[in-house]
Amino acid sequence: MAAIHMDGKALAAKVKEEVAAQVAGMERKPGLAVVLVGDNPASRVYVNGKKKDCAECGIYSEEYAIPAETTQQELLELVETLNGREDIDGILVQLPLPRHLNEKEVLLAIRPDKDVDCFHPCPPAGVMRMLKEYGIDPAGKHCVIVGRSNIVGKPQAMLMLRENATVTICHTKTPDLKAECLRADILVAAAGRVGLITGDMVKEGAVVVDVAMNRNEAGKLCGDVVFEEAAQRASYITPVPGGVGPMTRAMLMENTLYAAKQHGKQ
Repeated sequence: MAAIHMDGKALAAKVKEEVAAQVAGMERKPGLAVVLVGDNPASRVYVNGKKKDCAECGIYSEEYAIPAETTQQELLELVETLNGREDIDGILVQLPLPRHLNEKEVLLAIRPDKDVDCFHPCPPAGVMRMLKEYGIDPAGKHCVIVGRSNIVGKPQAMLMLRENATVTICHTKTPDLKAECLRADILVAAAGRVGLITGDMVKEGAVVVDVAMNRNEAGKLCGDVVFEEAAQRASYITPVPGGVGPMTRAMLMENTLYAAKQHGKQ
């Protein structure tokens, strides 16, 4: 069988069109502040993409690109200033931060109603939206998640449980990872390791969602899944790039719109 490719790029465009249509009817536009600490090249790409999305959706955006040497206190003071601004509905601190900074403390400093990346963390929320779009109901299915990060693995498990899936969380240290993956009706790869999930680890007819964003030895963007092999066994599969990535950014736009409405903007 040949898997149906789940087109995250097309779905993301649809979501952004829906957001733009709602924003167009608002007198006070939603506002998003993005904080970038240091000069991580991948982070710069992500931030530029988010600014472009804001422009397409009619959302006001501000970028704070600050030096890698910024202290914890300076970063916390910036977050607190943004917390107090009525024109800013969402605050996103781009991760990872330089090692001398405490990510957890910074993220907890963001006002909960402005924490647009963690309403439902954007990558997992994007996964759930894609499944819904393709008519895939997690209820009663066994979902295996490979990866245990606070950004993807753990919140993805919570969202799957909420939709009545039975969930197993695995990682690179799981004994016999192949056996665990072969039990999955829905297999979510989010470990950040190139080629971790090979075709023989995919159950016939499974749905394969690759959340990882890696670069192989040739510098090409890829996920955790060996796509060509897995696509021969899966019923549905997300490509990298063009799968979950665009949806992650689209969900950020949707969350910012939601935050603005919660703040009384109409």
